[in-house]
Amino acid sequence: MENLLARLWEVPVKLAEAESLMKKAVEATQRAFNTIRTGRANTSLLDRVLVDYYNTPTPLKSLATISTPDASTITIQPFDRNSLSLIEKAISQSDIGLTPSNDGSVIRLNIPPLTSDRRQEFVKLAGKYAEEGRVSVRNIRRDAIDSVRKQEKNSEISKDESRDLQDKIQKLTDKYTAEIDEYLAAKEKDITTV
Repeated sequence: MENLLARLWEVPVKLAEAESLMKKAVEATQRAFNTIRTGRANTSLLDRVLVDYYNTPTPLKSLATISTPDASTITIQPFDRNSLSLIEKAISQSDIGLTPSNDGSVIRLNIPPLTSDRRQEFVKLAGKYAEEGRVSVRNIRRDAIDSVRKQEKNSEISKDESRDLQDKIQKLTDKYTAEIDEYLAAKEKDITTV
């Protein structure tokens, strides 16, 4: 009886765990999309910038107030003025492709309009991030289905239960893959809009 109860509780937990991991994969993909430039200033462009602050890689948003006073400018006001040059160096060395200008108290990043070639590069980059997200979701599906098959092989669940769970896992996979596709379409529209 105890084994039966454990079995009944274990399977839904694994299904919920797979769904949770898939949600996290979609969220990670969204965060990756946020780091891609569009024609407008967006503070999330700086989310991946790490500043070497007292020999510790520190996220930029922990060291400064970041704002967008207009559609083509990002301003960064450090909490500690001594970190100004460190922040400027980190932005220059990052892969965002923007040159910081420092006036002694605030760093400004001017967002130039994107050329059509650059827009196409960013659309390809968004597609790459989306594919990485889809692969993550499919890997989670594979692991969950392997776990269900292993339970079936060990006679912990019946063939019908196994088939049922595999169908549920596939439906979750389809749902989260579709979400990634929706975010990709929105990001591509954002990038290509002049």
